[in-house]
Amino acid sequence: MFTHVMIGSNDLTRSKAFYDATFVALGGVAGEIDARGRLVYVHNGGRLMVTTPIDGNPATVANGGTIGILADSAEHVRAWHAAGTANGGTAIESPPSERPNGFFVAYLRDPDGNKLSVRSRPQGSN
Repeated sequence: MFTHVMIGSNDLTRSKAFYDATFVALGGVAGEIDARGRLVYVHNGGRLMVTTPIDGNPATVANGGTIGILADSAEHVRAWHAAGTANGGTAIESPPSERPNGFFVAYLRDPDGNKLSVRSRPQGSN
């Protein structure tokens, strides 16, 4: 259904450090800057893009919005959380943990305040 998720940033250098570290922790690769100056991350068939707002106004976060990212394992979730907090992210909600539905989940806010969630599927599920 979706082709990509685009979020705004007020500091692309800071965002690149944060997202490079967190995607590498998930087994992905550092982002690339496209011809328009946007950061582009491709992982597990999904695409996340980070840009300064085209209208020139400051980037703001979506109140109530969360971007969910799939991880291969609970270990990747823990590594993502550690990489994020070490690179300007803020831990929010509960510490990385298994939920009653079997998903292992962690939450962070990126340096611009965007809410992110990474989760691994329950063992044995597709």
